[in-house]
Amino acid sequence: MRRFASAIALALVFGACANGSSKDASPTTRRSTTTKAAPSTTASTTTTLAAPPAPNGCDASSLKRVEPRRDRTKYTIDATLDLAANQVRGSLRALFTPDKATDRIVMRLWPNGPTTAAGGGRMDLGDATLDGRPVALSLVNATTAVAATGPIPATTAQRFAVNFVVTLPRDVDERLSRVGTTVRLGSWLPLLPWEPGAGWTLDPPTTSNAEASTSIHADFDVHLVTPPGLTVLASGTDRGDRTWSASAVPDWAASIGDFTVARGLAGTVPVVVGVDKTLNDSAAMYLSAVTPALTELARRYGAYPWPAYTLAITPKLKGGIEYPGHVMQGPGTNSRTLSHEIAHQWFYALVGSDQGRDPWIDEGLASWAEAQVETTYRSFLAKPIPAGGAGRMGEAMPYWDQRHGAYYRSVYVQPVHALGALGVSTAAVDCALARFVAANAYRVAVPSSVVDALKTVAPNAEAVIARFGGQRLRAAP
Repeated sequence: MRRFASAIALALVFGACANGSSKDASPTTRRSTTTKAAPSTTASTTTTLAAPPAPNGCDASSLKRVEPRRDRTKYTIDATLDLAANQVRGSLRALFTPDKATDRIVMRLWPNGPTTAAGGGRMDLGDATLDGRPVALSLVNATTAVAATGPIPATTAQRFAVNFVVTLPRDVDERLSRVGTTVRLGSWLPLLPWEPGAGWTLDPPTTSNAEASTSIHADFDVHLVTPPGLTVLASGTDRGDRTWSASAVPDWAASIGDFTVARGLAGTVPVVVGVDKTLNDSAAMYLSAVTPALTELARRYGAYPWPAYTLAITPKLKGGIEYPGHVMQGPGTNSRTLSHEIAHQWFYALVGSDQGRDPWIDEGLASWAEAQVETTYRSFLAKPIPAGGAGRMGEAMPYWDQRHGAYYRSVYVQPVHALGALGVSTAAVDCALARFVAANAYRVAVPSSVVDALKTVAPNAEAVIARFGGQRLRAAP
């Protein structure tokens, strides 16, 4: 069903693409946000950058994106960070409307995944209700809980609620972690992994430095109480009174700590950078790198999709971890990591994918975008692909969990090789990816979604992608 709808969207998008256009493309106007920060530690910087001309052959700003699904899940979260107990205690309420009949509600408990649990992380569930009636919960495995609800007809809204407690792992290089009073809250909510058209998505957790969840867009209203004196940088719009809202995003995340803060603009998009005070990195330096990268990526792939961009630089983290509108990075990551994580705002956050089943889609396309922004395309092409991954970029995470050493070059670098092998210009590939973004926004893309877009500039795309191992070209459900 989604493949048919996607084909219609692609036809509309491709018809709207103006070959040879050189119009300027800048991020659309978004509502400004205010992120809490201690005034005495704030370095204020305003940077407004005009968008450069669009790539030859495609005006990304002219492409009309498909709208979010109206039946997407709506979450309301109330949570409290208790550092003395080393826990986050909260409740989640979900207005959930399945597009197919089901007889259960599933939750993913990612804090119980192997890498987080090894550092002491844990999620425990409390009482649960469906439309006010108690429902029994059972654990299928450490990261999957099921509420036995009985029959739920398709297209009927259900009000599900559950209490939860997250115990924070300490000093781990992970999306969920605590270092002193600094906390990263990523993949910390018991979300419902319902993929429209497919049903419950139950990928196993990964042992790699990666993610195995599916990007399913939903609305979030989050009330998060934190200890006084700490700053919260988070996804979405800060509405004041410790409350944030985010619309049509696949997740909600936050970084909490004692930060030095710099603020600016990328076009009209508010940008806030916070650097943990225990680090020597400069918030202003990161801000000066974020603003041009955001503007450049918007030029290539269409307007930045969220109301603001927040970046937290925190200790005990290597590289970066992306969430919609909020990114977590470690110290010394102000170049290629920064542009790669910003690219994920288009490839993961806006266009979703099953990161356990098809990790090459978001990581490979973000690497392509990184290579264009950082002008490192040639160096990507020069990197050899290890034998265990050559021609297998489409493998799922369980395969890479047995081949950690081959993962980066096979899943991040190899897709850049594949796109380069299409035999068209980098501008043409960017044009196809802009069309891919517009046609698959707020949806879970599959390999055939990528190929369909690439075919508009390279008729040989299916054969080329298959040669590099993206041959599992499943139709979207």
